[in-house]
Amino acid sequence: MPLIGLGVYQNPNCKPACRAALQCGYRHIDSARAYRNEAQVGEAVRESGVPREDIFVTSKINKIAGGYQSCLNAIDDSLKNFGFDYLDLYLIHSPYGGEAARLEAWRALLAAQKVGKLRSVGVSNYNVKHLDEIREAGLDLPSVNQIELHPYCQQKTIVDYCRSHGIVVQAYTPLVRGEFGNFLLQELSEKYGRDPAQILIRWSLQHGFVPLPKSQNPDRVRSNIDVFNFELSREDTERLDELDRGKEGAVTWNPVDVD
Repeated sequence: MPLIGLGVYQNPNCKPACRAALQCGYRHIDSARAYRNEAQVGEAVRESGVPREDIFVTSKINKIAGGYQSCLNAIDDSLKNFGFDYLDLYLIHSPYGGEAARLEAWRALLAAQKVGKLRSVGVSNYNVKHLDEIREAGLDLPSVNQIELHPYCQQKTIVDYCRSHGIVVQAYTPLVRGEFGNFLLQELSEKYGRDPAQILIRWSLQHGFVPLPKSQNPDRVRSNIDVFNFELSREDTERLDELDRGKEGAVTWNPVDVD
């Protein structure tokens, strides 16, 4: 799995951003059925000139209440939208729907993985409780849990659980929706000669997360991956860690507490 992915949430015309990303070295694009842009991502991949097998493409199922077969149908529909015969990663988008629906959806993803339609499977917005449901049902644990994650909302209990069970943590909204006014963030931006977005992405990488920054601006897309030629000091990383506000720091729906 590439260390940084392009997020395409709220980007109904994501093809230019995807093409710019693939041209400047991204090999990871994060989409979802709810984003309604799977087809555009697929077109961008085909037009990029980059071999399909070199690009890690993710999507997510958002409606799981219909049961096992409905989830299998959604996977097939996603593949049709992309124009692919497999996806690299497929996630359950949120824990909404209740335990029974979550487990049926998870069984469907595992079945699709077994026949080669999905290379890997995971979840998004899952708390420890939701992950434990899978473990207690005797099913394979997710390979990924994608959660809101940035210095203001660090979700440490979830992160610790994932690390102890070998689950990769992907960070959505790593750029805090462009809320760059924090004094420390501005100070570090000046100190390292990098924009605030790059500081936040480095923070995420240095914690071992897989950040998924999104932008519709091709120049921003390019600058967001230009983060491998500098490193935050341990002291500065710890100063950013101190910005954590727990759940109050979330800037998205962050539905990790759903029953």
